[in-house]
Amino acid sequence: MRESLNPEPKPVDHLPLCGRPGDPALIGKQATLDYAGLEAAVGALARWLAGQGLARGDRVASWLNKTMLACILPLATARAGLVHVPINPLLKRAQAAHILKDSGARMLIGGKARLGSLEEDDLPGDCLVFPEDRPVLEGDVMAPSAADPGDLAAILYTSGSTGRPKGVMLSHANLWLGAVSVAHYLALEPGDRTLCLLPLSFDYGQNQLLSSWRAGAAAIPFDYLMARDVVKAVGRHDVTVLAGVPPLWVQLTEIDWPPEIAGKLRVLTNSGGKLPVPLVRKLRAIFPDAALHSMYGLTEAFRSTTLDPAMVDEKPESIGRAIPFAEIMVVGPDGEEAADGTSGELVHAGPLVAQGYWRDPERTAQRFRPAPAWSEYGGMAVWSGDTVVRDADGLLRFVGRDDSMIKTASGLVAEAVAFGVPDERLGAAIMLVVRAVGDEEDDGLKRFLKAELPNFMQPREIVWQQELPRNPNGKLDRTEIERKWGA
Repeated sequence: MRESLNPEPKPVDHLPLCGRPGDPALIGKQATLDYAGLEAAVGALARWLAGQGLARGDRVASWLNKTMLACILPLATARAGLVHVPINPLLKRAQAAHILKDSGARMLIGGKARLGSLEEDDLPGDCLVFPEDRPVLEGDVMAPSAADPGDLAAILYTSGSTGRPKGVMLSHANLWLGAVSVAHYLALEPGDRTLCLLPLSFDYGQNQLLSSWRAGAAAIPFDYLMARDVVKAVGRHDVTVLAGVPPLWVQLTEIDWPPEIAGKLRVLTNSGGKLPVPLVRKLRAIFPDAALHSMYGLTEAFRSTTLDPAMVDEKPESIGRAIPFAEIMVVGPDGEEAADGTSGELVHAGPLVAQGYWRDPERTAQRFRPAPAWSEYGGMAVWSGDTVVRDADGLLRFVGRDDSMIKTASGLVAEAVAFGVPDERLGAAIMLVVRAVGDEEDDGLKRFLKAELPNFMQPREIVWQQELPRNPNGKLDRTEIERKWGA
């Protein structure tokens, strides 16, 4: 039975109450919690957090694998009146240190190895540090919160591929309505089992949990090493729902799927980039009975569009239409609504729009601006910078993204330009064109990037040049650089 839409937002920590006692809610390596157990664990962890001397609104950072604790923290911090700041476990020490300082974290909970990698000045001076075995998930509980749905509940940091990571501020309402929306358009049901592969620091990674719990389904957090591990987990846990990003889907289509395991999956969802048409065809061939949802979104507004799975074979290049609670507009250069077939900027309005960037009014003003005059929701909108085209049927096609700057501080590069290039396997890959500090290229840059950046930020190729093209103003000519080296 499809989850009915209810636009009235609530505190996000009320989500577990949507499940039925006795039904599995969280299936971990060592234990399984039913919905009554999940509610008790959220309440106990919230009580423990509230007893650590933190003030309402203080930030609690977590740097964890997909443990039971990591899954419960988003709800427990919200219940305790705190703000959760999850850190991607793939990030290196310097990136984690930036997030800790930028957020002003008052508490950090992490694995011992990750905590041990931090240096003395990486933490804010008043930050409490706890290894992951210290918080408690049993005992006295805190009752569900009566928070204002507009209160800040989480700060999710972008990947930082376009400069320093930005902390996107999400309210209880943002998280609650995001869960309601996704549970609705994926038609999630109490019998579903979601294998949670995406990082919980990623907006859709966290939503895997929240939308599953909104529907009364079970969430299975899973850290994998090899793509074959995913196949085994689907078979072992009778998984019905699987979310991924294009690089992961590429890996999953390059291995064998026994028909009896592939047939268990009824819902496939994509985020984090457009699915290339060849990849869509492969997914449809391997999972012919699964509904494939090709989605578009950005952390600042969570999720914007989805394509009806019934249309994916006919319109594999489309990103679909607005999801529930999202108003999507295509705005031309003149500020007016772009006509069908004409490209324009995707602008997202409605209650899924985040509250801006944490302690960054300048960049907030660039991305969060008043909605166009014809907007139904009005208010503040996210001006994505992404170019899309709407066809006569109202379906959108993604054209390009304006985020094209990647910054490093290796000391080996005088100037650099990074941009996306088509990739047959991944859809898009990173090309890095650089001018060295000296006269010759240096393999040290590759070593520096491998040491400082996670795998998903690594360039496919580094092109060294003695000089880079410039425009009449003396600035780097991005158009010419992309023309020469992006083909």
